[in-house]
Amino acid sequence: MRKVRFRDPAGSVRVGEWADGAVEFGGQRFDLADVSLLPPTDPSKIVCIGLNYANHAAETDSDVPERPLLFLKTPNTLAGHGDTVTLPESRERIDFEGELGVVIGEQCRNVAEDDAEEVIAGYTCVNDLSNRDDQRVEQNWVRGKSFDNSAPVGPVLATPEHLPDGASIETRQNGEVRQSSSIDDLIFEIPELIAEITELMTLEAGDVIATGTPEGVGPISGGDEVEVEVEGVGTLRNDYVAGEFTGDGTHDFVPNQ
Repeated sequence: MRKVRFRDPAGSVRVGEWADGAVEFGGQRFDLADVSLLPPTDPSKIVCIGLNYANHAAETDSDVPERPLLFLKTPNTLAGHGDTVTLPESRERIDFEGELGVVIGEQCRNVAEDDAEEVIAGYTCVNDLSNRDDQRVEQNWVRGKSFDNSAPVGPVLATPEHLPDGASIETRQNGEVRQSSSIDDLIFEIPELIAEITELMTLEAGDVIATGTPEGVGPISGGDEVEVEVEGVGTLRNDYVAGEFTGDGTHDFVPNQ
């Protein structure tokens, strides 16, 4: 099953099933044009993994880590499939980072690697947007990683049977492939990530683990469209506009020309 959270024409939030370009719920079928898709989960936190592909470590001139590198994105970072995301004003470089997201199905702590599959509700696509201006000069990456809408997630939560072994992951910018890899290239695999995280941190139902990005990350400009596709899961698409500060406490949002 591929589950979808959406707001129906009456404004109610529902959880339905993705069905060939439509959403089914309660015996009704809704065209995508008639509903608003929401992030497929409502996490208390997004736990992200840094440098989990050797080729991405190489492109950043970083050493391959000896253990998973963890950082957090907060709930304000969420955006859904099809949302138009406004890039922060006065920042020179915001990068896309396409990733596989693991959605947790139950509250859990101290999960052994052999038991990790039992706590997985399913998988989704994540774009871990990164504000490089601030990330380069701060240690905790709050400005760099947790600015508003910096974690587009979706379009669906695909239950585990949909994710094939060695699933491919691809990021496209304005139709051109920028990242192309496979989850076989993960340095730390999903069971190890869950065990490492839950050794010290309780994960809640709905939390997301963003498993890391392959090589090919690059900057986004206003007017761009970025798609993240994970084989068996689906394609997350978002448009981006540049935020222009007016100086009076308001913002005009206009695409770069």
